[in-house]
Amino acid sequence: MKYTTTLRAGTALAALLAFTAYSEEAAAQSATPTYTLEKFVEGSDFHGIHGITFTKDNRLLAGSVLGGTIYEVDVENKTTSIFIGPDKGMADDLEEGPNGELGWTSFLTGDYWLRTPEGKDIKLATGLPGINSTAWKQDGRLFASQVFLGDALYELDPTGATPPRKIMEGMGGLNGFDFGPDGKLYGPLWFKGQIVRIDVDAGTLDVVAEGFTIPAAVNFDSKGQLWAVDTAEGAVYKVNIETGERTLIADVEPAIDNMAFDKDDRLFISNMSRNAIIEINTDTGEATEIVGGPLAVAADLDIGEENGREVVYIGDVFSARKAYTDTGEVTEIGRVFGSNVDYPINVGVAHGKLAMAGWSAGAVQLIDLADQKNLPHPHHGFTTPTDALPLPNGDLLVTNLVGGTLVSVNAEGTQAILVSGLVTPGNMDYAPDGTLYVTEYALGRISKVDLVTGTITPVIEGLTGPEGFDITADGTFYVAQVPLQKITVIAADGTRTDIGTKLPIGLIAPEGGLPIHVPTGVVVTKSGDVIFSSDLEAALYRLRKSN
Repeated sequence: MKYTTTLRAGTALAALLAFTAYSEEAAAQSATPTYTLEKFVEGSDFHGIHGITFTKDNRLLAGSVLGGTIYEVDVENKTTSIFIGPDKGMADDLEEGPNGELGWTSFLTGDYWLRTPEGKDIKLATGLPGINSTAWKQDGRLFASQVFLGDALYELDPTGATPPRKIMEGMGGLNGFDFGPDGKLYGPLWFKGQIVRIDVDAGTLDVVAEGFTIPAAVNFDSKGQLWAVDTAEGAVYKVNIETGERTLIADVEPAIDNMAFDKDDRLFISNMSRNAIIEINTDTGEATEIVGGPLAVAADLDIGEENGREVVYIGDVFSARKAYTDTGEVTEIGRVFGSNVDYPINVGVAHGKLAMAGWSAGAVQLIDLADQKNLPHPHHGFTTPTDALPLPNGDLLVTNLVGGTLVSVNAEGTQAILVSGLVTPGNMDYAPDGTLYVTEYALGRISKVDLVTGTITPVIEGLTGPEGFDITADGTFYVAQVPLQKITVIAADGTRTDIGTKLPIGLIAPEGGLPIHVPTGVVVTKSGDVIFSSDLEAALYRLRKSN
C-alpha cells in the first residue's frame, strides 16, 4: 500500500512538472513577439535616374548608375520596364546611334558599352573613371566625356577596334552634350556655369552662353533650337546660340540631370532626387510628372524625435530626408545641387545633431537639428566614408572603410585617427548607454569600440554581411544580414531570432565596387516596430510588432 501511494504521488508530481513545463513554454511562446511586414513609404522604379534618350522608334530609355540598370519608360501609360539589367546596364548617359546601336557610359566602372542592333554587347573602352556623357555625331562618329572623376573628351571607335582618342581635357566638367546642325558639339561646363561649342576635329572650344549656376545638359530640338537645364536652379532654358541670350521656360525642382526630345519635339527631363521623369510644355512651362517617387534610393536610417513626433532620418543618396513614424509623411532636409548636401548615403543622430556620410562623394557633414534650414557645407576629401555619427564634443566620427579606421573631424575639417585595425567598418550606432558599436562587414561581426583607448572588442560574430542595426535599452540588437535578405534579433544572452526573411534587400554592388553598395538601414520605434530601407525598391518597410 505504501508502495502504491508513493507511485501515485510520483505520478502526480511528474504530471505537475510536465504541466508546469508546458505552461512555461506556452507563456514563452505567447511572449515572443510576432511581426507583420507592411509598406511604410512607397518606393519607385529607379535608384536615381540620370541620362535619358529617345530611340528612333520613339521609345524613352533612362539610365541609373547606382541601380546599374537601363529602363524603358512608356510615357503614355506611365509605366517602366527593365531594358538592360544590372550591372551591365549602369548608365550615366546613353544615346542611340544612326544604325540603331545603343551606346552608354558606366560611370562607376569606367567602361563604355555598345549594344549592336543584333543585341551583341561590346565594351568599347575601359579604365575611364567618371565616364559620364555621350553623343553621336550626324556622320556616325561617337564621343564621350569624363566628369567628376576626370575631365576629358574622347572619340570612341564604334567597332571597338581602336582605343579612344583624347580630344581635350581640363574643360571644366563637360556634361550632357549634343551635336548641333552645324556639326559642332555643344555642351554645359558643370563647374564653370557656361555652355560651350567644341570643334571635335580642330580641338577648339568657345563659349556660347554663360551665367548659369550648374548647367547639367543641353539638347537640340528638330528645329535646331538649343535647350538647357540648370540642376541647381531647377530651371529649363532656351538658348540662342548666336547671341548667348537665354530664356527661362520652366521653373521646377533642383537636381535635374538630363533632357531629351521625342519625335514630336515633346521635352522630357530627369530629376535624380525624386526618381522622376517630367514632361515640360515648351510653350507654357507646365511640368507634368510621368513617373517618380517620394524617395530616390533609400539607404541608411536613424531615428529620433522632433517636436514630440518620432521621425526616421533617411540617407537617400540624392537627398537627406525624414519620415514621421505615425503617418509615413516624407519631408526633405536638403538635396544635392539644391542645397548644401552631397550624396548622403549614411546618417547618424545623436546629441541634437544629424551626421551624414557619402562614400560616392567622399563627403561628410554635421547638421544641427534645431536649424535644418541653414545647412553648413560638407567636408570633402575622404576616401570611403561609410558612416558618420555626432560626437559629444560637437565633432564628427567617421568610418574609413578602406583604411579600417575611425576618425574624428572638427568644424574646420581637420581629421584625427581615433581607432585603427577595423576590417571593412560599415555602419555605426550608439547603444542607449552611449557605448559605440560598429559593423565589420567582411568579418561578419559587430564590435564594441572604445574611442579613448582605441580598443576593438568583438561582441557578435558569425553574421553574414551585417549592415544597418539598432540597439534597444535591454541590449538587444536588430541587425540586417543583407546577403541573406533577413533581419535578425540578437538578445543580450546571445539568442538569435529572425523576424523577417526573404526581405526586399540586397542590391548587388558593381564588380570592383564597395561591398557595402547601398546600405540597408534598420531602426526600432518606441512601440517596438522595426523599420528598414529596401535598396531593391527605393522604399521603406515596417515590421509591425503584433504582441
